[in-house]
Amino acid sequence: MTAPTNVFDTYESIGNREDLSDMIWDVSPSETPFLSAIGKTKAKATNHEWQTDSLGAAGANAKLEGDDATALDLASTTRLGNYTQILTKNLATTGTQEAIDKAGRKSEMAYQLAKAMKQIKMDIEWAMIDGGGAGGIGNAKVSTNLTTAREMASIQTYLTSNASVGATTGAVATGDGTDTMTAGTARNLDETLLTTVLQSAYTNGGNPKILFVSPTNKGVVSTFTGGGTHYVDKDNKKLVNSVDVYIGDFHTLKVMPSRQLANEIVLAIDPEYVACAELRPVSVKDLSVTGDSMKKQVLSECTLEVRNEAAHAIIADTNG
Repeated sequence: MTAPTNVFDTYESIGNREDLSDMIWDVSPSETPFLSAIGKTKAKATNHEWQTDSLGAAGANAKLEGDDATALDLASTTRLGNYTQILTKNLATTGTQEAIDKAGRKSEMAYQLAKAMKQIKMDIEWAMIDGGGAGGIGNAKVSTNLTTAREMASIQTYLTSNASVGATTGAVATGDGTDTMTAGTARNLDETLLTTVLQSAYTNGGNPKILFVSPTNKGVVSTFTGGGTHYVDKDNKKLVNSVDVYIGDFHTLKVMPSRQLANEIVLAIDPEYVACAELRPVSVKDLSVTGDSMKKQVLSECTLEVRNEAAHAIIADTNG
């Protein structure tokens, strides 16, 4: 069929308004499960420090009746630290862009500011649990000078007591944030590796409560049979084939995937013994007007405080 002669159609019309939805759809991930799980504390200097301690091992303790008291040989505490890192997102929009009628948002600056607030939290999470990019072995702290920005050490650089690393070259860091883990031979993540580090944490007094895994390793953990139950939900007729809580011989952990965590790393964390130390909490400030534009800065200055590394566990060099 053909259209009738001289029918005025949309192809000829000049004045038809555009059909642009007044919604902006963004599926970019913005979750920060690690940062949300841990506590917050106050930093008072760019070199934020804390102390750790431990009890002596249990042993024989029997004394003679009437024996004189002998002072116990007390061990000193261990002093650790991490540098605060400055993170910023700088925004600028023209006066014209702010004034025109826009779809999906009334204010361009307000819209971009909301995005920047989410992005800076994601940057903080990445610095704390990855920081090193490819390889997943973490980031060592970097002290300040006039040409080098301060960097916080990531959690991998502090964990030494309850760690599993790949064969050959795999090695833990020194434990004070000054160096990184050494990558070893990649291996499959399995339940034996997890049980081993959790047993070590239990022996050393730790009680991890959350297992942070990459999306790939979340799928691997869901195949574990010893600590997870795969069942059929009769009401909804669905097979539940995911392990969200891992119940082991020594600990019960909530399994949480993190998009910021490298595939090579699995972290078992006790949130009570790790915190975000804020020197300057996330804030927004106006920047100087230098022309026909509006400028703002989102800023945070914080660091990672690993209150006692023996409370946590790590599996490195998984081939995720």
